[in-house]
This record gives sequence, C-alpha cells and structure tokens, in this order.
Amino acid sequence: MRRYWIEKNSIYNDDVTFKGDVFHHIFGVCRQEKGHHFEVITEDSKAYLVEVTAVEKKQATAKIIETREIEKLPHPHIHIALSVSRYNVMDSIVEKAVEMGVYSILPFCSDYSFIRKPENLPAGKTERWQKIVISATQQSGRGELMKIYEPVEWQNMLKFINPSAQNKCLFAYEGDSTLAIKNYIASITGANNPAPENIWIIVGSEGGFSDQEVSQMKQLGLNPVTLGPQVLRVETACMTLVSVLKYEFGLME
Repeated sequence: MRRYWIEKNSIYNDDVTFKGDVFHHIFGVCRQEKGHHFEVITEDSKAYLVEVTAVEKKQATAKIIETREIEKLPHPHIHIALSVSRYNVMDSIVEKAVEMGVYSILPFCSDYSFIRKPENLPAGKTERWQKIVISATQQSGRGELMKIYEPVEWQNMLKFINPSAQNKCLFAYEGDSTLAIKNYIASITGANNPAPENIWIIVGSEGGFSDQEVSQMKQLGLNPVTLGPQVLRVETACMTLVSVLKYEFGLME
C-alpha cells in the first residue's frame, strides 16, 4: 500500500486535507482518485488509513478509516557526522540512512571535504536532502523523519558530538589503526559501561581526514576505528557501520 508523509496539522477530527506540493504529488504525480485508499504518516509516529472523499482542482479531502501506531526508533539512536562528499554520494547516504533507521545526519566541512566552508553549499541543497528524507520515509514506513542538520565547520562538529558515557563516538578511519570495530564495540558494551543513548559515527569524505584532524580526534579520546584492510567508499562505510551497530545492539529484532 502506498504511504505519504503529511503534516499533522493537515488532520482535523477524522478528516485529512491535502494542499500544495503534497496534493500535487499524491493526486497529480501518483494519480490517486476519489475512493482510493492509502496511508498517511505524520510526525507523531502514527499511520492513518484513509479513503479519498473528494478531489478538487487545488485540494483534496479524505476520511480516516483506521489508525495504527508506528514503533519509535529504539535506543541507542545512531547518528552520522559526515564530511560533505560529492553531492550524488550525499544524496545516496541520506536515502539509505533513513531506510536503515539512522536518527540524524550532521554534515560538516573538513580539510578534504568536497566543499571547505558551509557557506559554499549550493542554495537549496539542504532542502533537497529533506525531500529525500520524506521520500525514503514514505517508502520505508518509519514514523519519524530523520533530522538533517545544517552543515557546520570541523570545530563545531567536534563540540556538537559531545563524547560522554551516554553519547559514544566511533571515529571511522581508513589509515593506520589498531582498534578493530569488534574491539571498539566490546569497549563500550562491557558490564561496567552504561547503555549509551546515542552513538555518533564520524565518517570522512572521499579524501578522508588530515593528520591534524586525526590528532584532534585522539585528543578527544577517540581512537581511529578500522573496518579492515580494504578502503571502502564513503557510502559503503556508512552503511557498513550502521549495520554492525544495529546488529550488535539488537536493533534489528
């Protein structure tokens, strides 16, 4: 069954009103008509089965037939701090991260990122990523939109991730590293360690990280974590790390 994301304020009592871009997508592009049934998803993690009751020139209405709760994303929440990569790569990561249950993505600019300053990001790029989030949310059926933060400088990213007992950070690095992913997970899941609320995955762009950036990470207590001898593409590294963490923390059950 088709699903569409709508704002909660589109619902009043048991009626749903579709206007603007949402109306155009559902009734213009997807060709839904009066009498058709589909689900709409809102930010309160609920899905509503609706029946279209009227389609006019610029808006449509539907009545709610059934309501179901969508399970919220369990803890630990997985976040990706991602050095801005080529835009097609960023688009792919955003889409797959939604499907994989990632809670948020923080783009940042580093020494080897595709752009060196956040202000150099083309106008409308963040809005495009948000549209990809909505599309992937509809496809995957998750009940919460993944948050896309505005891109930040390297130093601001370091402050944002805030490593602590409740906020773990995994610094993925393709260079020399003696800390394997298996050993990293063992270090944060021991009997004396409280279960984390959040886990940040820090991934570089196609150029990786500079020596200075690696040094700064180590000063924060974040030793480089390796995924093995093969150098992975950015998008492959992101999804591999998310998959490993979801498996190890029982988020695939």
